[in-house]
Amino acid sequence: MRPRLLIIDGHSMAFRAFFALPADKFMTSGGAYTNAVHGFISMLATLIKNEQPTHVGVAFDAGAHTFRTEVFPQYKGTRDATPEPFKGQVALIKEVLDAMNIRYLEKDRFEADDILATWSTCAAEAGMEVLLCSGDRDTLQLVNDHVTVLYPVKGVSELKRYTPEAVEEKYGVRPEQYPDLAALVGETSDNIPGVPGVGPKTAAKWVNQFGSLTEVLNSAETIKGKVGEKLRDHLDQVRQNREINRLLTDVDLDVMPNDLTVQQWDRNKLHEIFDMLEFRTLRERLLAMMGAVDQGTHDEGGAAQGASTQIMEVAAGELAQWLSSTRQPMGLAVAGKGVPSRGTAWQIALSATPESAVVVTLDELSDADSVALRQWLMDPHYPKIVHSAKEAWHALHSFSGGVKGVIADTELAAYLAFPDQRSYGLEDLSIRYVSRDITPVAHQAQGSLDLGLDDTDDALRALANRAAVLPQLAQALDAELSDRSLTALYQEMELPLTVVLAQMEHVGVAVDLEQLRSLDAFFAHQGSEAQKAAFEAIGRQVNLGSPKQLQEVLFDQLDMPKTKKIKTGYTTDAASLADLFVKTGHPFLQHLLEYRDSTKLRQTVEGLLKSVADDGRVHTTFQQTVAATGRLSSTDPNLQNIPIRTETGRRIRQGFVVGEGLDTLLTADYSQIEMRIMAHLSQDDGLISAFQAGEDLHNFVGARVFGVSIDEVTPQMRSKVKAMSYGLAYGLSAFGLSKQLNISVGEASTLMDDYFTRFGGVRDYLTSVVARARTTGYTETIMGRRRYLPDLTSDNRQRRENAERVALNAPIQGSAADVIKQAMLGVDAAFRSEGLSSRLLLQIHDELIVEVAPGEQEIAERIVREEMAGAMQLSVPLAVSVGTGQNWHDAGH
Repeated sequence: MRPRLLIIDGHSMAFRAFFALPADKFMTSGGAYTNAVHGFISMLATLIKNEQPTHVGVAFDAGAHTFRTEVFPQYKGTRDATPEPFKGQVALIKEVLDAMNIRYLEKDRFEADDILATWSTCAAEAGMEVLLCSGDRDTLQLVNDHVTVLYPVKGVSELKRYTPEAVEEKYGVRPEQYPDLAALVGETSDNIPGVPGVGPKTAAKWVNQFGSLTEVLNSAETIKGKVGEKLRDHLDQVRQNREINRLLTDVDLDVMPNDLTVQQWDRNKLHEIFDMLEFRTLRERLLAMMGAVDQGTHDEGGAAQGASTQIMEVAAGELAQWLSSTRQPMGLAVAGKGVPSRGTAWQIALSATPESAVVVTLDELSDADSVALRQWLMDPHYPKIVHSAKEAWHALHSFSGGVKGVIADTELAAYLAFPDQRSYGLEDLSIRYVSRDITPVAHQAQGSLDLGLDDTDDALRALANRAAVLPQLAQALDAELSDRSLTALYQEMELPLTVVLAQMEHVGVAVDLEQLRSLDAFFAHQGSEAQKAAFEAIGRQVNLGSPKQLQEVLFDQLDMPKTKKIKTGYTTDAASLADLFVKTGHPFLQHLLEYRDSTKLRQTVEGLLKSVADDGRVHTTFQQTVAATGRLSSTDPNLQNIPIRTETGRRIRQGFVVGEGLDTLLTADYSQIEMRIMAHLSQDDGLISAFQAGEDLHNFVGARVFGVSIDEVTPQMRSKVKAMSYGLAYGLSAFGLSKQLNISVGEASTLMDDYFTRFGGVRDYLTSVVARARTTGYTETIMGRRRYLPDLTSDNRQRRENAERVALNAPIQGSAADVIKQAMLGVDAAFRSEGLSSRLLLQIHDELIVEVAPGEQEIAERIVREEMAGAMQLSVPLAVSVGTGQNWHDAGH
C-alpha cells in the first residue's frame, strides 16, 4: 500500500470547532469549557475512520511573533482577541493527542502552515499520498497530484477536497499560482491589503494572461484603466504580500513524515483525560475505534488476547451436581433486560476459570435443572461475581427472585476506583485490566445485559466470554481498591446497597392515576391561558418555544435590554428572562414565564403517566455509578427532580400515594446535613456550638457576621449568610456571591471577610483541604471515599482552578452521600430483623421515603429516626425530621 499521511492545522481546526459548537453546552461540572476539544477530536476521529491514514501529524502555531510579523508588523493585527472560553483548550487537545500517540509540532517564528508545507513536500517526494486538513486558503498552493487539501466548509462536519482540478475550477488558476492571485487580492482575515478594486476574477485573468505575478508586475504599465493605476500604486505592497503568503517547504524540523506513523493509542491515558473532560459519547466512540487502530492492543504495550472461552456441555439432569462441585467464586453473565419490574433473562453463563464456561438457555432447562439453578442463584453461600449487580438482580427476578451471594460487582468496583470515569463497560475494563478482548458480536443494544435474542454460536461465545473474564477482572479491581484503601467502603457499603436499591426499584411507588390525569389537564389549561395572555400583551401570536421569535419580540418589538450574547443572538433562557422581568416588569415576560413553568410541569406529569407499570406503580432506577461524589441519581423517570419549590409544583407530589393494603407514607430527612459535615470537618467552634445548642444555624451565623443579636437577624441577613455558607463549600468567589445576591463585589468581599473573621475554622479547613489534596492527589470523605484530582498541580490555570473547586466540595457532598447510604442500609436491616412489612421506597438526596404497613408506624418511625441519626458519629448531632401522610406531599414536613 502507498503510505497515506494525514496532517492537520491544529489551531485552524480548534477555532472552527470552538465556533461550531456552543461553548455553554460543553462544560465540565467544574466549569471548564470543552467545545473546541470535543469538536477537534470528533473531527479527527472522523478523518482517521474515513481516510484510514498510515501516518498522522498535527501542526500548531507557536505564537503571534513570526518572521512574517518581522516583515509586516500589521500581519494578522486586526484579529479579535482570543475568546476567554477558548483559552486553555489547545493544551487539552494536545493531551488527548498524547493519549492517542499522535505527534504534534510547533516551531518558534514559524506558523503551522510552514510545518505543514514542509511535511507535505517531503512526504510527496518520499512517495506518500498527503491529505492536508486546514481552513487556511494559503495551503491551496501546496496542492498537486500527491497533495489534497481538505478544507472545512461547514463547521467541522463538512469538508471540500481540493485537488488541482478543484482549485483551478474554484479560483481560475493552478494551485502553484494561487499565492500570486492572493497577493493581488489580499487577505482580510490576515490583515493583508490587496490592490483596491481587484477581485479574484481580475487577479486570475492577469495571472493567466501574463503567466505569473512577476510578469504581471513587470507589465503593470501596460494594464489600462483605474485598476491598472491602482496596481501601479501598490506594487511594493503586492511584492510584500507575495513574500508573506509564500509557505516555506524547507523548515528544519525535529519531526518528519516518517516519524508520524500511526501508533497504538494509550487506553489508560484516554480514560484519564476523558474522565477529566467528562466526555462519555466521544469516549465510547474512540474506544470502539481502537480495534481498527490497534487491533485490541493493551495500553501497556502487550496485545490484548482475543477471548477463546470453551463452552462446556452439562448433560440434562446434571446441572445441580456441576453447580455444587465448587465453592470458588463463579462469574455470572446474564443475557436479558435488567429493568425494574419488567426484567427478564433468557440465557446465563457461568464460569470459574478464564478458559471455559457453561451457557444455559433458561426455557430449555429440565424441571430438575431449573430448580437447581434457582436454588443456586438464591443461595448466599455460593459466591458470585457479576458486572452490574442490580441489572442482574432485575433480569433474574422473574426466574429465581433475584440473585444472592454476589461478592463482587466489577462495574461498581471500577466506579469506586475511578469515580470520574463516565462509563464502565465490561469489554473495555477487560482489555484495560486483564488484556483480554471479549468484544461481543454486533447487536442491537438494549442495555448492558442485553446481548440480543440471537442464539448463534457467536452470541453464546460472547456471553461465555463475559462470564469467564469476571473472576480475573474482579481480582484486578480488588487490588485497585486495596491500593486506594477503598475495600471496606466497597464491601460494607456500596455492594450491600445494590441489593437494597434493587428491592426499592422493584417495589416502586404507588401513584394516583386520576390525580395525575387531573394535573395534566390543569397544567395544559394553565399553559393555554398563559399563552393567550402573552399574545394579548404583544398584540400578536408567536411561537413561545422559538428562541429566534422570542428574540425578535423582546429586543426588536419591545426594545428590551439585551441579555447575554450567544451564537444565535441573545439568550432567552429562564434565568435571563426572570432577570429581565425584574428589570422591566413587562406582562409579556410574566405570562411567558408562567407558560414555561406550566409546560415544564405538564411534561413532568406526562412522563410519570407514561412510566406507570401494570401494577399501578412507578419504578425508577437509582444510578449508583454516575455521580463522582458518591450521590445516587434517579432516572426513567427521575423522581429526585419532582418540583418542590412552588405550591403548584408540589401538587405533583400529591400523586404519589401509599399503596393498597398499606397504612401510610413516612418521609424523613436530614436537616442541614452538609453544614453539619462542614462543622465536623472544620472543627469550627462557632458552628459546632450552634448545632449542639440547637440554634437556627443561619440566624446564628447571621448574628455573628452582622454583629447583632439572633432576634435582630432579618430575613435578608439570613438569606445572605445562607447563600454564602453553602456557596463556600463549592468554591464560591466574591464575584459569584455578588451575582447570586445581586450586590456589589465589594460588599460581597466584605461579607466573606466578616464571615471568615468570625468562623476561622471554616477558612482554615477550606485552605487546608486543597493543600492536602494537592500533596496526596485526592480528596477523601469521612468514610474514606476518594476522588483523585491530578489537575491540582496542572500548569493549565483553568484546569487547576476547576480541580480546586472540586477539592472543596467533594469531601462535604461525598460525606453527605455516605451518611444517607449508611442510613439506608441500617433502616433496611432493622426492618428485616424486626420482621416488618414496611419498606423503603425512595431516596431523594437527603430524604428517605418509607411505605409503612398497618400497625407498624410507631416502630418504623423509631427505626428510621435511630438509624438516620446514628448513621455516622460527628462532632455535631444529625438532626432528622419525620412526617407521615397518605401521599408524598402530605407526608412532607
